[in-house]
Amino acid sequence: MAVDRLNVMSATQFDTTDAIDVPNDLTSAESKLVYLFLTTSEGATMEELHDALDIRKISLFPVLRTLTERNVVTREGSTYVTSAA
Repeated sequence: MAVDRLNVMSATQFDTTDAIDVPNDLTSAESKLVYLFLTTSEGATMEELHDALDIRKISLFPVLRTLTERNVVTREGSTYVTSAA
C-alpha cells in the first residue's frame, strides 16, 4: 500500500504552541489518554469516553477515580472535565 506523502507529517511539522501539559504524576497510558481526551474535548461522559477511546467501562472507573483523587479531573453531573478547563 502506497503512503500518501501529502498526508504524512514529521514530528518537526507539528505546531507546539498549543501543546498540552500532562501532569507528571500520571504514569499509566490509559490515564494520560483519558486526560488528553478530556482536555481536547472539553469534557465527556463515561459513555463518550468508552465510545471514543475504546476502553472498557470497567477499566475507566479506576482511571477516572485516580484522576479525580489527584484533582486533575472533576465531575460535573455526568460529565468529567479537566480541572484546568
